[in-house]
Amino acid sequence: MFNFFAAAPKGFEYSLASELKDFGATDVKESVAGVYFSAPLELAYRITLWTRLASRIVLVIYKGACESAEQLYNAAYCIDWPSHFSNKKTFSIDFHGTGGFINNTQFGALKIKDAVVDRFRDDGSSRPDVERVNPDFKIDAHFRNGQLTISMNFSGASLHQRGYRSTTGEAPLKENLAANMLVRSGWQANQTSILDPFCGSGTVLIEAALMAADIAPGLKREKFGFENWQSHNKAMWQSVLDEAQARASLGKTRCNIKFYGSDIEAHLVSIAKRNAENAGVADLIEFTVSDALDVSPPASEGFLISNPPYGERLGNVTELLQLYYQLGDKFKKEFGGWKIAMLCSDIELLSSLKLKADKQMKMFNGALECAFNIYTLHAKSTRREAVVLPDGVDLADIAPAFANRIKKNVKQLEKWAKKERIDSYRLYDADLPEYNVAIDKYVDYVVIQEYSAPATIPEAVTKRRISDVLLALPSALGIHPDRVTLKTRERQKGTSQYQKLDERKVEVITEEYGAKFKLNLTGYLDTGLFLDHRVTRKLVGDKSKGKRVLNLFAYTGSASVHAAIGGAKSVTTIDMSNTYINWAKENFALNGLSGAKYEFVQADCLQWIKDNSQQQFDLIFIDPPTFSNSKRMEDSWDVQRDHAEMLSGLIKLLAPNGELVFSNNKRKFKMDIDALNQAGIDVINIDHLCLPLDYKRNPHIHNVWLLTHAK
Repeated sequence: MFNFFAAAPKGFEYSLASELKDFGATDVKESVAGVYFSAPLELAYRITLWTRLASRIVLVIYKGACESAEQLYNAAYCIDWPSHFSNKKTFSIDFHGTGGFINNTQFGALKIKDAVVDRFRDDGSSRPDVERVNPDFKIDAHFRNGQLTISMNFSGASLHQRGYRSTTGEAPLKENLAANMLVRSGWQANQTSILDPFCGSGTVLIEAALMAADIAPGLKREKFGFENWQSHNKAMWQSVLDEAQARASLGKTRCNIKFYGSDIEAHLVSIAKRNAENAGVADLIEFTVSDALDVSPPASEGFLISNPPYGERLGNVTELLQLYYQLGDKFKKEFGGWKIAMLCSDIELLSSLKLKADKQMKMFNGALECAFNIYTLHAKSTRREAVVLPDGVDLADIAPAFANRIKKNVKQLEKWAKKERIDSYRLYDADLPEYNVAIDKYVDYVVIQEYSAPATIPEAVTKRRISDVLLALPSALGIHPDRVTLKTRERQKGTSQYQKLDERKVEVITEEYGAKFKLNLTGYLDTGLFLDHRVTRKLVGDKSKGKRVLNLFAYTGSASVHAAIGGAKSVTTIDMSNTYINWAKENFALNGLSGAKYEFVQADCLQWIKDNSQQQFDLIFIDPPTFSNSKRMEDSWDVQRDHAEMLSGLIKLLAPNGELVFSNNKRKFKMDIDALNQAGIDVINIDHLCLPLDYKRNPHIHNVWLLTHAK
């Protein structure tokens, strides 16, 4: 009887323990990311060949306490290594775990390596060679909580590598993860028709076919770790192989289960067919090229088990949410009598199915934690009839109050925007507290910015609400989901993954009061145009005719463009970012503005003010950040703390009859009028002149002041 450890991804422990018990293993004990068990050699061979869930089987040689480097060396040295492998074979050591006296795994591996070669030498043999890439014999060591385990890698390369893959699609599903999906869904115990409408390279269906046809998952593997073990029994192993071959031949002829796979990508379907051919189950699986939304149930009942793809392959998060919602709607209407089992790394996508899960589990796809939900569709949809909107998605039950508010706002703002000669404006600004987002319309696109939720609202609730916003908005506006982008400004948890999903480059040209601007709706947190400054920019333009204009903290130069169009004698545009300075130049070119009178300067604005106090300007516009601690600035900047000092210095650059427009977006900002008056500056608040109609719901972030030399 030998002692083993079967390693597997986290979340597999229960399934793996059950599988080992079914094989006949004894002393089965679940651990973290694996299961300990005992078995005689023949059963160990059979488990290694037949396990569908384990990633690796190791033969435990030593287990005990270890508190020093000396104890580590002695534990490894005391093992009779020449009885395990020949000195003519190469070996390697995989060391896992740190803590205590072990600072890194390389140190642990080196100590064991020294002990192994010393043991061979002291036993009168020449030392074996170390080979890291493809060794003949692999030693596996684990150190955790002061306990050391030294084992022999019994199985060899990871057991999920069945040997049938020719190539894969992007982010392939590991074979043992697919097998675990089949086990936990209940399909393995109740084998019936199975469908995967996102089959990719075919892994789920191939693993299912191997199960149904009684084909050992390791039958195609060319190499096992025990083959260079001194105690390896070749005859016994061959007997186990022969038995598996016989079972496979018989199992295929007896298999009467139907397997159906489809994918919208033809090249992936070709890969799936090739992999199925390599696995010997091609004649059992029917693969087709099809959109998942066009797939019909191939039988009156069965299992739909899938790992739908996500990310760029299917578009941005809004498109994904719409897809999942449409899938859920399709399942309700067409898949009565079926069980649905879906694996996804984002629980919010699964929530968008709007199905009630029988079971919810966690599984790990490598380091990625995934949700695995199982649904039973007992009958055809009993959902109430509702209006089907232009994009074909019935969303009557999704955030109706929010959708109605959006429609109301559109009706109010569209005519106003046309009259104002603008095509980008704020459409919604947390009008309903439960949907705490800002929504901006940029020409034919929409950008959603999520506000930070109060700590009193659970994160799951916040995530659900933003998902509902993304689901309802395209239909409410009558636009395609690919024209919706989500940006998260303050929160790092919850929907931060959405930022990563939307990696498209979407650039549009917007117009306001005759000026054109280039916008990047996806590349940056901000789009290149602050919509709340629209009227302020127009004011700058109206005041600019024949004047020398200075724009500080200019961002993408939008106020400078208005000044130039307004007939400014000269325009100086300054920002610390080269990216924004170049963007400002593009905006000037877009409006046909060129010439020596337009100057662009990349500089720290605060330092530039100090260094250029002799220059004179007739009109100055400055919109500094609320706070900055940029490495390119000598000191931090706080607009509340530092504005008076900055403006007192900046007024020196203002011509005697000039005007300075100062703006910022700090909530509850208080202008230090006394300090500015003492510096010889008159101050007038002009918020009422500069707040656009579409921002009147939230006026607190908008502060605009007109400064002049005291009379």
